[in-house]
Amino acid sequence: MKQTETPRLTVIGTGYLGATHAICMAVLGFEVLAMDVDERKIARLAGGEVPFFEPGLPELLTKALESGRLRFTTSFAEAGAFGDVHFLCVGTPQTPGSDAADLTYVDAAVRGLAPHLDRRALIAGKSTVPVGTAARLTGLVHELAPAGTDVELAWNPEFLREGFAVDDTMHPDRLVFGVASDWAYERLTAAFQPILEQGTPVIRTDLATAELVKVAANSFLATKISYINAMAEVCEAVGADIKDLADSLALDDRIGGKFLKPGLGFGGGCLPKDIRAFAHRAEEIGVGQAVAFLREVDAINRRRRARTVDLVRELLGGQISGYRIACWGAAFKPNSDDIRDAPALDVARTMHGLGGHVRVFDPAALDNARRAFPELRYGESALDVARDADVVVLLTEWADFREIEPDALAEVVRSKRIVDGRHALDAAKWRAAGWEYRALGRS
Repeated sequence: MKQTETPRLTVIGTGYLGATHAICMAVLGFEVLAMDVDERKIARLAGGEVPFFEPGLPELLTKALESGRLRFTTSFAEAGAFGDVHFLCVGTPQTPGSDAADLTYVDAAVRGLAPHLDRRALIAGKSTVPVGTAARLTGLVHELAPAGTDVELAWNPEFLREGFAVDDTMHPDRLVFGVASDWAYERLTAAFQPILEQGTPVIRTDLATAELVKVAANSFLATKISYINAMAEVCEAVGADIKDLADSLALDDRIGGKFLKPGLGFGGGCLPKDIRAFAHRAEEIGVGQAVAFLREVDAINRRRRARTVDLVRELLGGQISGYRIACWGAAFKPNSDDIRDAPALDVARTMHGLGGHVRVFDPAALDNARRAFPELRYGESALDVARDADVVVLLTEWADFREIEPDALAEVVRSKRIVDGRHALDAAKWRAAGWEYRALGRS
């Protein structure tokens, strides 16, 4: 193809990242073919159904399908013949029994696609991988592709926030292009032209740096969250107030308030596994000591879950067994149905294991929670699970929960006790309404 022509795009892997990327790029005007080996997932997407919860994405899928610019396939051969730029968007979960990233799906995707690349093309990895992966995959591609070294590899890390993925894809705060040649940079520039026309900053760098950007960003955010939660532990020991402390730190423009929110801590499919994989990879390449602090970041985060259970136990006079407990939240964050490493469900399961009569409600994640943890009981609304409860525990900060009035909740519970695991409620308001209110790091 001529260098000035708009490239045709494929997206390999149609999970959260891949489906979002494929849909948004088609809406932006590109011809897109999305490929996955999961026939059921492909059938749902081709039928206009997004298989996960993400605000705004179902409407864009309908628009993309109606435009005729988005198609789906299960064929690597079809993808190879179609695409000029192939975005690699498969998952890299944590390896069972290890902190290392599992690259099984990445390797399988490259091995499936490369033998069908018989002309000049670019593979652009978006998956979060250990540094050095791109260099290894480059050799694999050159070995397997009929076009040989005419197929190049680049790395273009994603920075999606669940619940805001559409905006983060269409209007990113930056794009990182890890490339080994001017040609690869020009191909990525063409593949993001509508976004670049908005003035989006671009960082052109090498493959290794591009791989590091995502894990470095997630490690920094995780550290900031665990830092304020470590301060919450100190506040609990001396009777100080973590919210006032956090508010004071946030006003320092060198620190800022984003991700400086105390509470139950982080979960999901990115931060926990990414910081563990980063620490593991650093040890492999001989610089483990440089990021050893990430082990404590992880440990602080895990302790928040146990401490939340402790707060509930304290409110109930020292034991959980036999008490009715309403859990608000199952997803790891609001505006998502993702329950991977969800602190909310971890806390709910722990209290269930201690003999509590636990009922859970979440606006979006109930189906996923039921499939993963059928031993828990679930309800139809926040007030439903709170009926006759001895304590209500807010575990995911959905707006639905923040907007409930103390007096309305008081009409259905047995006892006016609430544990705010996310610092999402107005403590003064709830206490003024006669509630026993507790939150991590607050007296």
